[in-house]
Amino acid sequence: MPSASTGASTTVGATSSVTSSTAAVDSRLTPGGPGYRRMSFALFLAGVATFALLYSTQALLPLVSTDFGVSASEASWTVSAATGALALFVLPMSALSERFGRRTLMTASLAVAVTVGLLVPFAPSIGALVALRAVQGAALAGLPASATAYLAEEVRPKALITAIGLFVAGNSVGGMSGRVITGWVAQECGWRVAVATIGIIAVACAVAFRMLLPAPKHFTPGSLRPRVLARTVRDHLANPLLRRLYAIGALFMMVFGGVYTVIGYRLTEAPFSLPQGIIGSIFLVYLVGTVSASTAGRLVARLGRRGSLYLAGGTTTAGLLLSLVDSLPLVLLGLVLITAGFFAGHAVASSSVSHTAKQGRAQASALYQSAYYIGSSAGSTLGAVAFHAGGWAGTVTLGLFAVLGVVTITLLGSHAARAQARHEPALAH
Repeated sequence: MPSASTGASTTVGATSSVTSSTAAVDSRLTPGGPGYRRMSFALFLAGVATFALLYSTQALLPLVSTDFGVSASEASWTVSAATGALALFVLPMSALSERFGRRTLMTASLAVAVTVGLLVPFAPSIGALVALRAVQGAALAGLPASATAYLAEEVRPKALITAIGLFVAGNSVGGMSGRVITGWVAQECGWRVAVATIGIIAVACAVAFRMLLPAPKHFTPGSLRPRVLARTVRDHLANPLLRRLYAIGALFMMVFGGVYTVIGYRLTEAPFSLPQGIIGSIFLVYLVGTVSASTAGRLVARLGRRGSLYLAGGTTTAGLLLSLVDSLPLVLLGLVLITAGFFAGHAVASSSVSHTAKQGRAQASALYQSAYYIGSSAGSTLGAVAFHAGGWAGTVTLGLFAVLGVVTITLLGSHAARAQARHEPALAH
């Protein structure tokens, strides 16, 4: 018969075990907890630098066209090359982050990207500019997947959508500030000085990011063996929900990339005929994206993932249709709705990927980012081609087809969920 002291010892041991387990869980970051604000601000700055660099030439395409004597579709390759290279390299970069750590890879990626950013203003030809932008996009590939994987590991699950929403909000601020700053600087000093200014701002963001981001506590190094990586990727692609989320991210970004690549050309033409500085200021509507992305967690809590995607798609569609009217206030309202719908949809889809993938989160996020930036690259190129063929209505038509794809895929997801719900009770009986 066990003694009282033995029983007490057992109780103490059990209590100690529970306490240790709780402490291990509590070590993950949560809003209001130590380190959460530093982490959020650091990744916010990384998002600012990433989008500011990635789309630094987008608002300047009419000036680039004039400087090098090329068409809108040719100039659009300064955007498509960067996003396309990011899409190609994001998966290999995610594998490196599994081996060497998220913070290490994000730091190295930013360092290379900002260095190239300081070289971009000196490009002697459109070919050289496109090549430098491709290198910059490849370097930036180390940021998106590593950031979402870092958050999935270091932040409590209930706070994950909010944390990723803040990172996406940093993307929107970077995209907005990059375009606004380049627009006004280019009007006074030319596009080369404008992209140099963005490069300097990105350097400051990169330094602050490295100083602020807390060291990871829950990272476990993975394998770099190609067979292991291939198996992980195959498993993710075999997951129907992940495949749908990847397609949704690509289609939303196709709309966004097409609209914002071409909008500068639309606004420089009649009946608007706006100067470059004013066109750059149009991108202040990105602030709407900052709000919609950062509130995605509350949106999902109220409407669910699929309900949130329907709302995002409907909002984007309304914006596309409004933008067809030759009235500057209505075009601006249309851009507001397109931006709000896109960033909400992106935040919901990307956070759902991190939540769905239980293993190989970096690869799951990398596949999403790859699809997302393929959509951006396709949207930039096809949006410019559609504009050349049919004007702004051509670009809007492309966007409407992409949103129709989002709604269709979400409907298929709803049908699959209902079918699974009916099937599971049947198995139980």
